[in-house]
Amino acid sequence: MTTPAPTRSFASDNAAGVHPLVLRALEDANGGHQTSYGRDDVTSRLAGTIRAQFGERAEVFPVFNGTGANVIALTAAMPRWGGVIATHSAHINTDEGGAPERVSGLKLLTTPAVDGKLTPEGLLSQAGGRGDEHHAQPLAVSITQSSELGTVYTPEEIRTLAGLAHERGMVLHVDGARLWNAAASLGASFREFTTDVGVDLVSLGATKNGVMAAEAVVVINPDAVEGMAYLRKMSMQLASKMRFISAQIQALFDDGLGLELARHANAMAALLRSRLDDAIARGQLGGLSFSHATQANALFAVLDNAAADQLRQSHQFYDWDRAAGEVRWMCAFDTTEDDIEQFIADIHTVLGR
Repeated sequence: MTTPAPTRSFASDNAAGVHPLVLRALEDANGGHQTSYGRDDVTSRLAGTIRAQFGERAEVFPVFNGTGANVIALTAAMPRWGGVIATHSAHINTDEGGAPERVSGLKLLTTPAVDGKLTPEGLLSQAGGRGDEHHAQPLAVSITQSSELGTVYTPEEIRTLAGLAHERGMVLHVDGARLWNAAASLGASFREFTTDVGVDLVSLGATKNGVMAAEAVVVINPDAVEGMAYLRKMSMQLASKMRFISAQIQALFDDGLGLELARHANAMAALLRSRLDDAIARGQLGGLSFSHATQANALFAVLDNAAADQLRQSHQFYDWDRAAGEVRWMCAFDTTEDDIEQFIADIHTVLGR
């Protein structure tokens, strides 16, 4: 069997492989027998790491994937009659296959985003109806960090949303599929933009940042949830050999690996954006513009669909809004400067004057 030559993609950071140190962590976890279902030494060590990162009350529940993490976290945060306030573009609304509604029966109360973010006005627009039996009860707020449009909430923005939520008896959940990229962008610890500003629950992503398959729910405020352990099992997210999930997440914390990988992905996105912005300013790339700020590892560009399709013959990437000619370009932990240079050269070939 011939192994295909390595390729690079700008479609998703999910397309990247596994970092060698994560593979080594899996190999290290593979020796001997360990008690199953999370009662192993590796998961115990991860629990200590999570407390150090998010606070002494924090609890960690490793799961298989981000959909599972989001659904379990939100289900634990409210009864079946509860509603979740989120933006229209939130991953839980657009890309979970209806799992929050179908698996848990939760109502999503959506509102438009501004620069990819939930605003205080948007939150308040869906916060009514408490005590009205005809209305799903708004009991949780969910934001994505970094957002679906690659923008990053500041700690103060999150503090404001948390305050509004808590004043109205709601909990604040963070979908942290790219939490490492947000931390790298902010230059802040996880605690500084979660625990310290009022976040109750986090879906801690890892798969997009150099691991094979590992996510977790981090319960920062145990008073905000109920039945997490039972819900994880009921939702088919309880791993028998949990040490192999925990080992991958722990590897990102060891020696700052996760932040290092996220900083690199962000830096590659910033390099691509700056080089293309310069070319646009010099009039070298007609028909190319950007629709959102580049604050993490995602770029959102606008160009003619025919040009995008031509460019896609040599580089993988997704349409975001084909009607608007908007595409998404993602950088990953293993994106190289050579990858960026080749992509820029091909963009010039397609669009250059």
